[in-house]
Amino acid sequence: MSHATLSTKSAYTSLQDPREAVRQIAGEIRQTAMGGVVFFCSPRYDLDALGAALKAAFDCPVAGCTTAGEIGVGEGYVEGGIVAASFSSPAVSMHPVLIDGLSPLDSATLDRKMSVLEKTAGDFNPRRQFALLLVDGLSLSEERVCSALYDHLHGVSLVGGSAGDEMKFQQTAVYHDGRFHSDAAVLTLFDCRVPFRAFRLQHFEPGTERMVITAADPENRLVHEINGAPAAEEYAAAVGVPVESLGPDVFAANPVLLKVGGEYYVRSPQAARPDGALAFYCAIDNGLVVTLGKGRDIVGHLERELHNLKEEVGGLEFVLGCDCIFRRLEMQQTEQLEAASRVMQGTRFLGFSTYGEQFNGLHVNQTLTGVALGRGNPA
Repeated sequence: MSHATLSTKSAYTSLQDPREAVRQIAGEIRQTAMGGVVFFCSPRYDLDALGAALKAAFDCPVAGCTTAGEIGVGEGYVEGGIVAASFSSPAVSMHPVLIDGLSPLDSATLDRKMSVLEKTAGDFNPRRQFALLLVDGLSLSEERVCSALYDHLHGVSLVGGSAGDEMKFQQTAVYHDGRFHSDAAVLTLFDCRVPFRAFRLQHFEPGTERMVITAADPENRLVHEINGAPAAEEYAAAVGVPVESLGPDVFAANPVLLKVGGEYYVRSPQAARPDGALAFYCAIDNGLVVTLGKGRDIVGHLERELHNLKEEVGGLEFVLGCDCIFRRLEMQQTEQLEAASRVMQGTRFLGFSTYGEQFNGLHVNQTLTGVALGRGNPA
């Protein structure tokens, strides 16, 4: 892989008028040679006006989505605004494609879109490319979309996140070519001439409490029974709290882990339903064995892993990350959010709080997925 030198420019705005916000962002991140722009925005904006302003401001590819909170370069964890960054060309080029109508996902349409993307990018090459997947976080489609897309990528690393709406669970959207779309995903292929590494971080390890899913509705991400008992009651008993205490704080501190291919992946409950079922952020199949997760030092783990990434890419220029909203909630609950912000400020980290994360062919929860980009060397 021939290398170039990557230049990134970043910005954060809390201005609420969409045109003024984009004007500020564009003024701070514009470069002579723009390979593309990535942004993440609060759902509080007028998305029609914001989409039009973004289209008018940039003549390069742009990808982004609504969030459950933003993470800005030099800012750390923020909310209610827009964070963005530009990448210099030819070090990085972006090729976004809109995949709409996720309910249901038509395989023939997907095949056509991936064929167009492959022709645009030249080919799929894991050594010089990675893919960023942004998905409507309320579509309940991430598992099948992520799996289907990864099958088409010929080994190219896929990372991503599910768009959020600040825990309102009403409408989430992804951006493509001047408009925000629901029931849709945007897959962006990044072509890189600098070193990069896709990563997945989670600070939970398996505990000793094992549970069997005995009645589930994976399509709707519902678990009705655990160990033959109502799911909410059995989960609450395992955690050691009354059923009526179940909520975001308890779920953030006590996810379940599922073993896939020798590795553990997190599955986070979303809500306890009146009928005794548990709604999850990921599908869980009937008959699976899950383990109650035990958390490690989340900030210390984040700091160590980002340091390791810096070593691996030989000089870290930028980190693009998709960070579960439950990680933010856990750090808020334990008063560690400011410390985590300081860690991210030291690594030029741009990202957002998600309703779920993607890594290669899997949809996961309570995880930080992303890509670390090195500065590179003159070609």
